[in-house]
Parts: sequence; C-alpha cells; structure tokens
Amino acid sequence: MTTYRITLANQNDETYEVDHRRPLLESLRERGVDLPYGCKYGGCITCAAKLIEGTVNQQAQVALNNRQLANGYIILCVARPTSDCTLEIGVESHDTLYRNPFLDPLAPHELKADIATPKEEAP
Repeated sequence: MTTYRITLANQNDETYEVDHRRPLLESLRERGVDLPYGCKYGGCITCAAKLIEGTVNQQAQVALNNRQLANGYIILCVARPTSDCTLEIGVESHDTLYRNPFLDPLAPHELKADIATPKEEAP
C-alpha cells in the first residue's frame, strides 16, 4: 500500500499518513480532522481546500471552474494524493475560492470549457 504524507499548513502543520487509493476527505476525517462536506461526489465546493504543494488526482470533480483550479483549489471528497501534499483547509483557505460575478465577472478562459463554448444550433 502506498501512503503519502498530508500536511495541513494552516492547522499547525499537522501531518497525516494517508492511503493513495482513498479520497482525502475520508482519510483525514477518519484521523479526526473536522472538515465540512456536502455531496461527497465532487459536485459542490463545500469541502474545497487549497493545494499549496504536491499533486492530486481529482478527475471526478465537476464543481471547480478554471480560475479556481488555477488558484490551486481541490475538492477533498474526490481528490486522491499522488504525492506528499501540503494543504490549507477550512474557510481560512477560501480567500480566492469565491468571487462576486456581478462585481468581477469571469472571463471565458476562467470558465469550464463546456460553459464557455457556444453550442452549435441544429440547421
């Protein structure tokens, strides 16, 4: 079994060994880390965290747009570590997660491709 070390930078650098085959949300909650969650399938951003260092596989997530991904956000309920990682968790990590679309709308390159690409109309 491959394990990786997960460090929570904004939680006094607490460190946990986790199984690479399991989502980070499950592994960390089992070790007593209090983390919020909603859907548990990558469709909301309740369990979003900021990846400071390392890599994860989060192909199943559908909630984050390109801007949020570029800012380092991951969805813990589907993210599986592919290396040792350092994360910021909780609301303290959400400084650039949310943005008021009326005051600062997203540019097309910040949206998901399927939203930004106009659908072709049938002839």
